[in-house]
Amino acid sequence: MRKLIIIFFLLILNNCSLNKDSQYWTENSIESKANQRKLNEILKKSDDITSMTLEEYEIYIDDYTKKSKYPDISK
Repeated sequence: MRKLIIIFFLLILNNCSLNKDSQYWTENSIESKANQRKLNEILKKSDDITSMTLEEYEIYIDDYTKKSKYPDISK
């Protein structure tokens, strides 16, 4: 009986999804949608960087560095 419970427990743990892109992790997806909307508004302003606020500029630079093809040397 113990072996059956252990096997059942292992099967349940094996089927759990820890992928953050999964539809079951809704907290992160709601937050990422809001961030994506902000980023889209900021990218519209990217033609004239001087019209951006400091917070908008930081978000713009963070997105730009994520999309760059250069390796991450901070590791």
